[in-house]
Amino acid sequence: MGQVIFGQPDDGIIQTSYIVPDMHKAIEHWIKKLKVGPWFIIPQFTGVDPLYRGAASEAEITIAMSFSGHMNIELISMNNDAPSVYKEHAERRGFGFHHWGVATWNFDADVARYQAEGHELAFLAKVPSGGRVGYMDTTAVLPGYVEFIELGGDFEEIFGRFHQASINWDGRDPIRSFI
Repeated sequence: MGQVIFGQPDDGIIQTSYIVPDMHKAIEHWIKKLKVGPWFIIPQFTGVDPLYRGAASEAEITIAMSFSGHMNIELISMNNDAPSVYKEHAERRGFGFHHWGVATWNFDADVARYQAEGHELAFLAKVPSGGRVGYMDTTAVLPGYVEFIELGGDFEEIFGRFHQASINWDGRDPIRSFI
């Protein structure tokens, strides 16, 4: 076991994620109440070749990422009403906590292991870092999903840049481009 560039284990939880009804209000609260920032935003994210429960997905979301210490914090707001892991979770449990992001060098094996344990692959897509993400439906036994985040590609550069920006952040330029 090693560590990713921002100090979390490369085979463990590196992210906590929340669904929010209004991205800008949520960011404002995270900054004012929790001193988390700056936030890096992708305003229209679908992923590449996204699959929701085995079928092509048309869901579009806005993603914002920042850090609190060594933990990546992700906020997600839905941009449309298409079926998705975000919509189904918000309808069942409301807004708030959605998933843990777990780093993996063994994406296919980890997905297969969870499937063998009875957890459906609810969402699969390629992402800007060059890897893949896969949301395992663990909601029958946990209060959210487990998202496997494939390491490699540009992961270290992108997440390292976000983490570095959060260290001693002075409150200036609170919203920045993801890319």
